Amino acid sequence: MLSTESAYNGEPRPLTTSEGNTVGSLTEAQRSIVIGCLLGDGTMRCKANALLEVNHAFTQRDYVDWKFHQLIELCRTPPKARKGNGGRIAYRFTTLSLPQLTSLYRAFYQGRHKVIPGSLTLTPLTLAVDLDSQARLIEMLRKQWGVVSTLNRDKQYSRMRVAVSSVGRFREVIEPHLLEQFNYKLP
Repeated sequence: MLSTESAYNGEPRPLTTSEGNTVGSLTEAQRSIVIGCLLGDGTMRCKANALLEVNHAFTQRDYVDWKFHQLIELCRTPPKARKGNGGRIAYRFTTLSLPQLTSLYRAFYQGRHKVIPGSLTLTPLTLAVDLDSQARLIEMLRKQWGVVSTLNRDKQYSRMRVAVSSVGRFREVIEPHLLEQFNYKLP
């Protein structure tokens, strides 16, 4: 598991991240991973308390397994393969419904719609886990990490593109936390 220090790669720690790993709280690394999942295609559901669902294509099994091992204290059962729409085979797991996830659910969801909280502080580990974003993230990246990016249309979705002039800085921030299998995503 990543140490607390490696999660920030020498950068100042955000004030919004819980310290340590006391009972009933998330470690800084776990919080960064959950937020990274939520910025991407991670989903939360909430009744009394919230749970996180991590769901990727079966070809991304190593990535799902890595996320599961980072969040293992929050889970009861390991990832499983399941058939999805159109014959797609997904690989997924869910966490337990936990109070420590509920505050993140409340920050990231308005009704049934996922939003990006204005008070969000990005960490290098959050960026390395998932970044599938909107205009607010573009501004946060610029202010918090000096990374310039733009939003463009890719079929029916908006995709964030890091400017050529900022690729080196973006790589510097996330590379220590990027799984080897995703190195191809960086130029």
